[in-house]
Amino acid sequence: MPRVTVVGLGPGDPELVTRATAQILAGPEPVFLRTSRHPSARLAGAAVSFDDVYDAADTFAGVYATIADRLVAAAAEHGEVTYAVPGSPLVLERTVALLRARTDVETVVHPAVSFLDEVWRVLGIDPVEAGVRLVDGHEFAVSAAGVTGPMLVAHTHANWVLSDIKLALEEPAPDTQVVLLHHLGLPDEQVVRTVWADMDRVIEADHLTSLWIPSLSSPVAAEMVRFHELARTLRARCPWDIEQTHRTLVQYLLEEAYEVVDAINALDAGDPSTDEDFIEELGDLLYQVEFHAAIAEEEGRFTMADVVTRVHDKLVSRHPHVFGDVQAATSAQVESNWDEIKKAEKPARTGIFDGLAESAPSLQYAHKSQQRAAKIGFDWPDAEGALAKIAEETAEVRAAARTGDPEAVATEIGDLLFSAVNVARHLGVDAESALRASVQKFRRRVDAVRERAAARGDDVSHLSLAELDALWEVVKRETGH
Repeated sequence: MPRVTVVGLGPGDPELVTRATAQILAGPEPVFLRTSRHPSARLAGAAVSFDDVYDAADTFAGVYATIADRLVAAAAEHGEVTYAVPGSPLVLERTVALLRARTDVETVVHPAVSFLDEVWRVLGIDPVEAGVRLVDGHEFAVSAAGVTGPMLVAHTHANWVLSDIKLALEEPAPDTQVVLLHHLGLPDEQVVRTVWADMDRVIEADHLTSLWIPSLSSPVAAEMVRFHELARTLRARCPWDIEQTHRTLVQYLLEEAYEVVDAINALDAGDPSTDEDFIEELGDLLYQVEFHAAIAEEEGRFTMADVVTRVHDKLVSRHPHVFGDVQAATSAQVESNWDEIKKAEKPARTGIFDGLAESAPSLQYAHKSQQRAAKIGFDWPDAEGALAKIAEETAEVRAAARTGDPEAVATEIGDLLFSAVNVARHLGVDAESALRASVQKFRRRVDAVRERAAARGDDVSHLSLAELDALWEVVKRETGH
């Protein structure tokens, strides 16, 4: 099997490169450098660097994946290659992690001095006793969530990374102290103590810069942490919350979802105050998710972290055109890819209606069922066939009504509604939205009829059907559709 031997170039000073690493670098195998931008890179001689990959790739994940692929290809060609990385191969080296996860190459890793040793020297601390959390600067907002320190942040190789870290904390205390550690162990070593607001302005960061955060008055993503703790507290102390189960909360979950829809429909781009209702309703809906997660956590089944991780990983998996090398230039291609990935993820779903939410609103349930059937050819070729079906079902409703059989009437009314949804689907109309709009229009017109009747001194409930119809036609002409 091809082999990649990985060595580390230490924190910067060539004197800290181990004798074993130097011997491997002097060996006959081709040598590759993750980057030549390191003080000890010259020890690798005429090595091939991957600096060009950094310049060409759009994301760091793409950089690391490309480097791993090239190394495996080189190992397959030469039998064995040497790969040299800054610091230690075992500390924050994504390319090494990718190599070790592959089955088409043997990866041999040699230990090396990391930048961490220089950090502990400069700070004068024992990281174990101090309980230091090591965080990747590219993922600070996620990896540091809920942590107040102490933290050592690596991969702070540019001022924009430091800016992103700074902005991850919404309201830091103005005197929050941080330390920038720059070129440790080298002649131009700098240890710069500053405050949170200035971390991205005091030095020109590069690949030999890291950030020390002794403590934070409030953690990153503090509001989400507080919210999660609130759900736990209410579940433990509020008699009503304690009594709830997943099933008893269903009605509230639906109510909150509908209230979010109402808030969305009420949004006005010219009126920022309409955002307030939207924020409130989104919060109520989010609490329902937290509530269910809190119950599951008590039962030892899963936690909020499991929920977030699952949806995160699912979205990444179903967007290969964003996070992978799949091409999708249109929404239709995205949907097609999504369906294929979903099918592969859930092979047990073999029926065309498997996975369809039976608790969905009935119009939506009908629409989705018709869509599924259409995928296997069970459908009218166009709207004309569906429209003809409405006439047929209307006649059957009349016939059922004449029999006086309530069950027969309900069945035929259901068929008529189902046919109406089918027409809407063929014409590209969402039946749920269309009916909702018609209900809103009906309510406005009824209110207008009542107001007109009151304006002329009439009680609308005492008017005849003909009088009501006349007012209705007046309102209809004035308001249009």
